[in-house]
Amino acid sequence: MTTLAKDQPRDFLKGDFHDYPVIASDIIYQGAAVGDNGSGYARPLVAGDPFRGFADYRADNAIGSAGDVYVRCRTRGKIRLSISSLAITDVGKDVFASDDDTFTLTQGSNTRIGVVVGWVSTGVGIVEFNTTRGVLTELRAPLKIQAIK
Repeated sequence: MTTLAKDQPRDFLKGDFHDYPVIASDIIYQGAAVGDNGSGYARPLVAGDPFRGFADYRADNAIGSAGDVYVRCRTRGKIRLSISSLAITDVGKDVFASDDDTFTLTQGSNTRIGVVVGWVSTGVGIVEFNTTRGVLTELRAPLKIQAIK
C-alpha cells in the first residue's frame, strides 16, 4: 500500500443525508419515513421495509420511471413524532413504523426506526434514529435531556 505523497482532494457527501432513487409512479412527501422496496428504490415506507430515513423535501416521481427522481433523506438525528399510546414511561423503548406517517411501539411486521429518547406529551415523543447503525443497538439507553439555559 502506498501512502499519499501529495494532497488528494476528495468528494465528501453531507454526513447526515443520503440521496436515494425513487420508485416509478410515486410521490414521497417531505417528512415521510422512507423505505427501500427491496430493489434499491426509495418509496414511502411500507411495514417491513428497510428504513432509509426521513424525506428532507418532496420527491415527485408520479409520472417518471424508477430512478428518474431522487429523494434526499435525513439518515440520523432526533425527530418529534406522534406515536400511538406513548406514555412518559416509554422512554427507552423502540419505535416502529407501519407506513410513512404511522408510528407505534408495537413491533409486529412493522419497521424499526429508532428509540424514544424524550417524552413531550401523551402520544408525542422525541425519537433518535440512525440508519447507518443498522439495528441501532447502541441507542437503546435513554439519553438525559437537559434544558437549554
